[in-house]
Amino acid sequence: MFQRIIDGISASTGTTVRLASLAAGAALALFVTTCFLCAAAFISVLEKYGPVQACLAGAGVFFLLTIAAAGSYWGYKREVRTRARIAAERAAKAAPSMLADPMLLATGLQIVRAIGVKRLLPILAVGGVALGILASRAGAADETSAEPAE
Repeated sequence: MFQRIIDGISASTGTTVRLASLAAGAALALFVTTCFLCAAAFISVLEKYGPVQACLAGAGVFFLLTIAAAGSYWGYKREVRTRARIAAERAAKAAPSMLADPMLLATGLQIVRAIGVKRLLPILAVGGVALGILASRAGAADETSAEPAE
């Protein structure tokens, strides 16, 4: 049983390492290509306009690339934050009620059986009254805080 799990992990790890090495090779090739293109553009501008203009042109191009990368990063970061907020809101809405928990219901039934219905009714009545008083006070506090201060 464990051998199948270990074989699956080994196969997926091998595949991941191969794909990572291919991606690293592609990134290195892209870097070298970009370096040669930048050198060619620099030499072209150097021959036509001079060394100062060639350096400024190269700096301008890389500055624009940096701004584009930073804008992309900030946009991605904002999107991740928005997704996390939406996921948290959905999780809060989808949170199951405590009364839907079968373990809680089973525990409640065991308590009722152990104490007895006749003894439990007065306790539940007092608890209901206390809950009603708390709810009415919370509503009154919300109404008074909503009024503007003079």
